[in-house]
Amino acid sequence: MAKPGPVGSGGQGEVSPPELAAKGDRVGSVVYFSSASQNTARFIANCHLEDEGIDVFRIPLRPKDPELKVNQPYILVVPTYGGGSAKKAVMPQIKRFLNDPQNRACIRGVIASGNTNFGDAFCMAGDIISRKCQVPFLYYFELMGTKEDEDKVRKGVLDFFHNHPE
Repeated sequence: MAKPGPVGSGGQGEVSPPELAAKGDRVGSVVYFSSASQNTARFIANCHLEDEGIDVFRIPLRPKDPELKVNQPYILVVPTYGGGSAKKAVMPQIKRFLNDPQNRACIRGVIASGNTNFGDAFCMAGDIISRKCQVPFLYYFELMGTKEDEDKVRKGVLDFFHNHPE
């Protein structure tokens, strides 16, 4: 796995520091987005990925926050919005993050949350990102997830990076 580059304000080749740094040897990275509800943030915190050697990065909520820049392979974890509308399923902050060529080049898979009330659009953000970025849709869970979802994501992320070394 590539080591993170220099930390800075987001210029070419610079990267952002992780929100939660991997403990011990870094195995891989997770990038996530969470709205003001903090559902996805709580889910990621409960996975304790940093304890397993996973750097955890958060896509900024507010447009005025410094942009997130990554240069290491990551799995993206996103909530689904829009109540079933494909145009609103992926938040603008996630689109902005993925429209950066450096960030987009490092995505290796996607995990999505959603609301089963959306029917066929349940976890649609994962479908959209998987298709557009040509990466596997690895897992989905409802709303804040369960303890079982947390355990599966923790194990699945580790297995993914152990089976897909860069």
